[in-house]
Amino acid sequence: MTDRSDRSGLSRRGLLIAGVAAATAVPVAPAWGADDLRPGAVTRPKLDKYDRQIVSGLSSDRALQHLQVLSERIGPRIGGTPSEKRAADYIAGQLDKFGYRTRLEPFPVADKFLAQITDVRGMLPDDLCWQAGAAPGGKLDVTVEGPVRDVGPATAPVWPAEVAGTIVIADDTAAARPTFVAEAAARGAVGVILLPADQVYPRRASAFSPSGLTGAPIPVIGVAQVQKRLIREALAVVTSLPLRISTAAHRGLMSNNVIGERRGKSGAAGPIVSVSAHYDSVIGAPGANDDGSGTVLTMELARVFSRIPTSATLRFSLWGSEEQGLIGSRYHVAQLPQEQRDRHLAVFQNDMVATSWDPAVTYWLLSFTGLANTATDAVRAAGQRLGYDAQLVGPVERGASDHQSFQEVGIASANFSWRGEIAPSYLEPPYHSPEDTIAKNVSLERLQVSMELIGCAAYSVARGSS
Repeated sequence: MTDRSDRSGLSRRGLLIAGVAAATAVPVAPAWGADDLRPGAVTRPKLDKYDRQIVSGLSSDRALQHLQVLSERIGPRIGGTPSEKRAADYIAGQLDKFGYRTRLEPFPVADKFLAQITDVRGMLPDDLCWQAGAAPGGKLDVTVEGPVRDVGPATAPVWPAEVAGTIVIADDTAAARPTFVAEAAARGAVGVILLPADQVYPRRASAFSPSGLTGAPIPVIGVAQVQKRLIREALAVVTSLPLRISTAAHRGLMSNNVIGERRGKSGAAGPIVSVSAHYDSVIGAPGANDDGSGTVLTMELARVFSRIPTSATLRFSLWGSEEQGLIGSRYHVAQLPQEQRDRHLAVFQNDMVATSWDPAVTYWLLSFTGLANTATDAVRAAGQRLGYDAQLVGPVERGASDHQSFQEVGIASANFSWRGEIAPSYLEPPYHSPEDTIAKNVSLERLQVSMELIGCAAYSVARGSS
């Protein structure tokens, strides 16, 4: 098993270009005073002395540095693979530096099948992630190279005269996969790239590991919608587009939760306040907003709170393998004895807190039950003090993030996120996409406001307990 498809999702040249782009396209850190009107807020803040302790210590620049490591240096962080482990080790190292008692909480996860596309002649954009999914039923742990041939829909392909030695691309249909791949292999193709159907705006299809194949003699991979578009645009203007695709199977995997804890003045049996996010991402997505933003929010609050005494015990938790079904947080909750469940005052889960997408003007308070609890109440009160009451909507009934794992067992929890005002399902186009990057999908203003909201809310709960 190799790691070549899992290093960062970007080629070396791509990383260099991304670094240059970052120098010119990285969002500007916000600069406002404690009593200044925040962007998008209706009223000026009315902060108490405790809020000021939090607000004065937060730095979106520091958070950005962590985000650059996670989404650019490491890239896609697929649950259980070496990239996710590198991210876990980095996060744990930072929490250690902040003085927390830090531990990794390992748990098993399913095998992963990844691919990497390399542009042999530099004809595709280099500032995009070119990781894709590999079919577990195709040829794995191999590298093939050849010119691309577009045969149209897999249900009715139009085969060129010369297929041998090429990489065939086709519009994917699950039912047609076995027959199409078999015919491509019989005609001498060295690989197949399956293209997803376009989703309805603002959604864009993600990269995927094609299922339904058994023993295919060539590698078969599934790309994202934006990758499909760029490959076809290149084919429209060049006579030959040679690509290299590599596949890798990652088996026998262990994912990790990262948990940093500092005991409060109430002692070992005292209440617990938790701030959390998930640090993994989906195949092909650098995960800058989903959920690198929530991860760095949690890390920056951990740094600030390391200097502030609280009555409650503080836990800063970063969940692994959320994208495969809340696996990490559910594992964690299952290990908690009832007395620890009872000690939790609130869990503040942060998922997608910094998108730069213009329509994402609403800060959603998302509760799995749809009911208010200590977490939603504290954030709403903090929003009122910060002047953001008009932007806060909820609590609204919605799961699909790690707060659900806690609410399923009766622990007060909620998820907090910037999204479109139509509904909490109205997410930005780069969601789960290779374009979920700092340059294309992160607002440091929204990140700063999110840090202030959660920081002030968590402190109000943690200091008020006894």
